[in-house]
Amino acid sequence: MAEGTHMKKLRQASAFLVIGGLAFVVDAVTYNALVFWLDGRGPMFDAPVPAKIIAIVVASLVTYVGNRYWTFNDRHLPPKLSRYVLFVVFNLVAMGLQLGCLWFSRYVLGLDSVLADNISGTIIGQVLATAFRFVTYDRFVFPHENAPASERA
Repeated sequence: MAEGTHMKKLRQASAFLVIGGLAFVVDAVTYNALVFWLDGRGPMFDAPVPAKIIAIVVASLVTYVGNRYWTFNDRHLPPKLSRYVLFVVFNLVAMGLQLGCLWFSRYVLGLDSVLADNISGTIIGQVLATAFRFVTYDRFVFPHENAPASERA
């Protein structure tokens, strides 16, 4: 890999992690507000999986905007329905990774504390989902496409 390409990938990975960190905060704050609120039992305490879905959807909007306009801003990306469909599909898979971690902790291990939910669904689930998103966004959602000759001139 050429030095310039290596530095470009490093910059993209760094930007992706910053956006991921912001999305992590949005996810965690949204989830904890819905499930635990201030007194330990939020409005969705008994529905942690739907609450996590809401939190992930809100955080996914942050990741799309941040990654499209910062992480992968060097790419010529004409509007395509397929790009949005792929974004949604890959985010559904990533959501499944996060929800699976939360579900396992809640319903298999029987853990329902703030700490357990945040370790399983927000930390472990988010790390797995973020790694998956980086690979799929880079290759499929925001791929390198050549600009038409009329735009290059």
